[in-house]
Amino acid sequence: MDRDEIISRIFSFLDKIGIQYEESKIEDSSFMPGMIIRNGKLIVDIETLKYPGDLLHEAGHIAVSHPEKRNKMNGEIAKENAGEEIAALLWSYMAARETGIPAEVVFHPDGYKGDSEWLLENFKNKMFIGYPLLNWMKIFEKKDGDLKVISWLRN
Repeated sequence: MDRDEIISRIFSFLDKIGIQYEESKIEDSSFMPGMIIRNGKLIVDIETLKYPGDLLHEAGHIAVSHPEKRNKMNGEIAKENAGEEIAALLWSYMAARETGIPAEVVFHPDGYKGDSEWLLENFKNKMFIGYPLLNWMKIFEKKDGDLKVISWLRN
């Protein structure tokens, strides 16, 4: 699967679940090359986007945030709430499954503080780090040893 196909699948998925995005040049520095969150919208600079799979992780931050705070989200979200960072990990894994994008595209070796292989191994073995929080948020539930989506967005 090439870069354009990955981006197209992600944008289609975001359209389907209601996460807003905009393709735009990013002049500001950003933690994730080629993307930033502004007022709850994922701003994507296709030309400087280094890892397309990171779009799902950042979308995960938007998805798991409290609806009243979602439109106020700006900048680097991971530092604001460690629980939501963990929830965004599992959310992005499930989103990769939903879109048919290999999980390795999201959990690439240059991300996740060197823990991408560990995270992939855990998810593949159905050790769903972040599940209790996502279940509490009414996003996922367990069924037959796997996860089922209740809603892609926290309500």
